[in-house]
Amino acid sequence: MNKRITEAFEKGKAFIPFITCGDPSLEVTEQLVYAMEEAGADLIELGIPFSDPTAEGPVIQRANVRALSGGVTTDKVFDMVVKIRKNSSVPMVFMTYANVVFSYGTERFIKTAAEIGMDGLILPDVPFEEKEEFDSVCKKHGIDLISLIAPTSHERVAQIAKDAEGFVYCVSSLGVTGTRTNITTDIGAMVKLVKAVKDIPCAVGFGISTPEQAKKMAAQSDGAIVGSAIVKLCAEHGADCVPYVKEYVKSMKDAVMEA
Repeated sequence: MNKRITEAFEKGKAFIPFITCGDPSLEVTEQLVYAMEEAGADLIELGIPFSDPTAEGPVIQRANVRALSGGVTTDKVFDMVVKIRKNSSVPMVFMTYANVVFSYGTERFIKTAAEIGMDGLILPDVPFEEKEEFDSVCKKHGIDLISLIAPTSHERVAQIAKDAEGFVYCVSSLGVTGTRTNITTDIGAMVKLVKAVKDIPCAVGFGISTPEQAKKMAAQSDGAIVGSAIVKLCAEHGADCVPYVKEYVKSMKDAVMEA
């Protein structure tokens, strides 16, 4: 277990924002990390853009296109993390796709991520049955490969939980990322299934956009994850998005703390 990820959940309910690296620019992404940490973010997910992000809805897909059009590469994202780590020790995990890691070289990618101070890795397109080739390398370098469970995981939840590291990402809605009006999944039941097997934090993501939803989800778990609503602010305000995102993250963190 990565120490920093464990610590992210030790101060009460965690709020975990997601941003796409390089949207609108890597300079702004760096400033967003500092602003979100100041606003109370407990752990930050950095999305490395990919041309075919299958788990993402239109908001994050468009952010990936903008970032890639702006010339963002994995190496440039790594360079940005080096800068961030000179100023911040906030827990951070990469969220990207198997192809990004493969094309960079699995060993090289994970080793570099560990060396620059990343704490974990989320690969939403890698099923549990195929995670070993990444997991063994992550373990070797002290990076937590974060497991996802979906409302359809059912009997596999116990199996996934047993092997989980860092925290378990509970996917609250079927389909792709994006804001939802209602989240109907029984998150409490999913979390219970995990905790029955392993004492590990469970954070809920996919579909959360309002403080009310964040509070409700955090009440049934150890934290809330929000991506699309933040990425939308980055799209709306472009290079001026930092204060808007900061204010939003603060409101979400406050809501989670009330849960």
